[in-house]
Amino acid sequence: MVDIVISVAAKVAECLVDPIARQLGYLFNYRRNYVDLTEQIEMLDHARVRLQQSVEEANRQGDEIFPDVQEWLKGDERIIQKKEDFIEDEKKASKSCFYLKSRYQLSKQAKKQAGDIVLKIQQAHNFGDRVSYRPSPPPLPFISSASFKDYEAFQSRESTFNQIMQALRNENMRMIGVWGMGGVGKTTLVKQVAQQAEENKLFHKVVMALNISQTPNIAEIQGKIARMLGLKFEAEEDRAGRLRQRLKREEKILVILDDIWGKLDLRDIGIPDGDDHKGCKVLLTSREQEVLSEDMRTQKKFHLQHLSEDEAWNLFKKTAGDSVEKPELRPIAVDVAKKCDGLPVAIFTIATALRGKSRVNVWENALEELRGAAPTSIRGVTEGVYSCLELSYNHLKGDEVKSLFLLCALLGDGDISMDRLLQFATCLNLFEGIYLWEKAINRLITLVENLKASSLLLDHEGDGDSSSSLLFDHAFVRMHDVVRDAARSIASKDPHRFVVREAVGSQEAVELREWQRTDECRNCTRISLICRNMDELPQGLVCPKLEFFLLNSSNDDAYLKIPDAFFQDTKQLRILDLSKVSLTPSPSSLGFLSNLQTLRLNQCQIQDITVIGELKKLQVLSLAESYIEQLPNEVAQLSDLRMLDLQNCCWLKVIPRNVISSLSQLEYLSMKGSLRIEWEAEGFNRGERINACLSELKHLSGLRTLEVQVSNPSLFPEDDVLFENLNLIRYSILIGYDWQILNDEYKASRRLSLRGVTSLYMVKCFSKLLKRSQELYLCKLNDTKHVVYELDKEGFVELKYLTLEECPTVQYILHSSTSVEWVPPPNTFCMLEELILTWLDNLEAVCHGPIPMGSFGNLRILRLEYCERLKYVFSLPAQYGRESAFPQLQNLYLCGLPELISFYSTRSSGTQESMTFFSQQILLRKVYFKMATFKRIGSVGL
Repeated sequence: MVDIVISVAAKVAECLVDPIARQLGYLFNYRRNYVDLTEQIEMLDHARVRLQQSVEEANRQGDEIFPDVQEWLKGDERIIQKKEDFIEDEKKASKSCFYLKSRYQLSKQAKKQAGDIVLKIQQAHNFGDRVSYRPSPPPLPFISSASFKDYEAFQSRESTFNQIMQALRNENMRMIGVWGMGGVGKTTLVKQVAQQAEENKLFHKVVMALNISQTPNIAEIQGKIARMLGLKFEAEEDRAGRLRQRLKREEKILVILDDIWGKLDLRDIGIPDGDDHKGCKVLLTSREQEVLSEDMRTQKKFHLQHLSEDEAWNLFKKTAGDSVEKPELRPIAVDVAKKCDGLPVAIFTIATALRGKSRVNVWENALEELRGAAPTSIRGVTEGVYSCLELSYNHLKGDEVKSLFLLCALLGDGDISMDRLLQFATCLNLFEGIYLWEKAINRLITLVENLKASSLLLDHEGDGDSSSSLLFDHAFVRMHDVVRDAARSIASKDPHRFVVREAVGSQEAVELREWQRTDECRNCTRISLICRNMDELPQGLVCPKLEFFLLNSSNDDAYLKIPDAFFQDTKQLRILDLSKVSLTPSPSSLGFLSNLQTLRLNQCQIQDITVIGELKKLQVLSLAESYIEQLPNEVAQLSDLRMLDLQNCCWLKVIPRNVISSLSQLEYLSMKGSLRIEWEAEGFNRGERINACLSELKHLSGLRTLEVQVSNPSLFPEDDVLFENLNLIRYSILIGYDWQILNDEYKASRRLSLRGVTSLYMVKCFSKLLKRSQELYLCKLNDTKHVVYELDKEGFVELKYLTLEECPTVQYILHSSTSVEWVPPPNTFCMLEELILTWLDNLEAVCHGPIPMGSFGNLRILRLEYCERLKYVFSLPAQYGRESAFPQLQNLYLCGLPELISFYSTRSSGTQESMTFFSQQILLRKVYFKMATFKRIGSVGL
């Protein structure tokens, strides 16, 4: 009994003593709790800085920040504010009569806040590098091409459109189809359906795969759908399984597969069907009804009919011009329009070809050509459509544009690379009397625009390869599938003899060998061969007249191998393009190609290509994205080489010394993305040097385009002769250890990124490029105060995009009252469209002093972040006018500016007066303020 009493007493004492001790502990441990809170807040600030840097990098890449990360940063700002409130309360408590009570309360508060902060820091560590996600690309412009802009005016399509929308609303409908002749407008219709479905919110997501070829490439279809979902596949993973899992995450999703030619197993692609995901609907288009009903077993299918006669005539008249209403022309024009079979693609092309023609005999001749056109065997294309496209081709002015049109048809399905067209057209002597690449670029752009104006080429829609080109603002064009089929048919006839073949599997490999024995093969001059899942090619290609050979291989398991004697009987070959093949070893018969001018070995496995030294006439060599570790010494023997493309050669380490400097005719050199090249340091003169030095570039007097990425700035020569000797028209040069990838969306052909080029002296090595750059990124520059005065006194008149980051000594971007008498020139930054300034600790103002006339007139985006000393964006003389400095400004982003008072100030008698920054005419589309980071901000005069 006594033991029980003692035990109970002890428990009671414990319950009484512990709380008392804890409460007294708050009082006695006040200083320790305060110090602990301060230390935890400091650690929290370090975690915030690290996290914020990841967030800013994600913002620059256009990624979306996870909501919990955003919430963490907001909570962090609240904690920092609590710290300042705590310090203020502590000051008040020390003066209070109730000091002990206040001290107890503050200590208890500090203890609790320190515990909360520990949890907050742990959350930040848990984020790691996962602070953002890549958003899905914006929806495709469903009616983007000029050829189909009048689709909505076609009343005959309204009923079909409404029926399709009704079927999509039916929960029991999982797969529906649209069929009709090639060129009738199926693709345009389903784009309209997709757009309407999104606007009506019938689905949470709509994805499309356009232009599926007769022999569908499953990987390409998966890639197109994945891009629209923001999904990235890893190497060697189950793509179908991953895509199916991703699609099933969408409660309601519409998948559109356009232009299918036969049975397509949706499970192989990764598209859920049946009861696998009831919220997934599939919309298919095809030229043939049987494909939908028998092969794909659609639940419902809709026939897209030709335009009515009135609609066809109205569209024809609108395209050809009102002159067709003239009494002498109208009867003939009506007959011509009827020959178009009511198909929009034919109407546009033929009406465009005859637009502006007012002579009766021209129209009569066109009608006779249409009536006399030979029948076509193109699957799903009527004779009338083919005859219209052939007539449009015949009406093209000049052999150059006709040859380019046929060349486009040879380059596979989907998007057509402008860079590739340039290489082929130049080496085929397509441009008469033009030998310099710069002139060839201009001629190519002109001819492509002519083909677009004739509705024979279309703008790139963005659903294919989106990589940029330094040579062209628009890197890709495309060709309507019906136009492409007609062009290939035209090209297959004399005098062209162009052949496009697709071979799939071992059986067709046998057929390919048999085809080689035919006269068609022996007499053809150009072959485009697409091989899928083939183990081997014929031992030899017997085509004595062949000038152009394109082989695109796509095997699931291994690279296609080229037999050693394959090119032995193709000695006239001028262009050879091999993609995704194995050259381990390279066929010795390559040495027979003495007339070869273009050699493209992209995405290939390459072990030994020393035979390349025998190709003395070679002008273009591309090894882009290939597995190659060392460039052979024999490349130095290619004395006529104009273009060398080593983009994204991720395994390339060795470029032997004196190879680059030997290529005296080189006009284009790209090493973009080839980050492992082991450049030799300058001044290594002991005869032991193996790799090339960057100084070899200065021997290339004809170089006009250069793309290079170098990790170590010290590899550049100490003088500024390197770039002073070069007359570059286009360049993308990235220097520094941590890669700041320049934005490919910018339309900039002269781009310079210097990260870790810390001194002004080193920057001067790039002074010639600075003056001409359109995009400039400077990071960690540490001895420059006044950017314009010290870097380019001419005022960066060509610069469009400027980013300065972590440059601790920069005080002003534009400063007109330096110690040296100097007046900023007119039109300083006159072309600037985007200005980003971040982590500039000593930045006092963007502009200090009078703004030169014509400056900042094109600035659209202004971004200021983490500039601790910035008080005013502009600090101007009192006599300076109050008119707006940035008349085009649309987006304003301000963050981490603790000393910001106002945007605009004038100085009078040593005092500062804040004033309204923008005029009433300014209309900002987006203003982003992070107000918690402003400590002193007053009235923001917008």
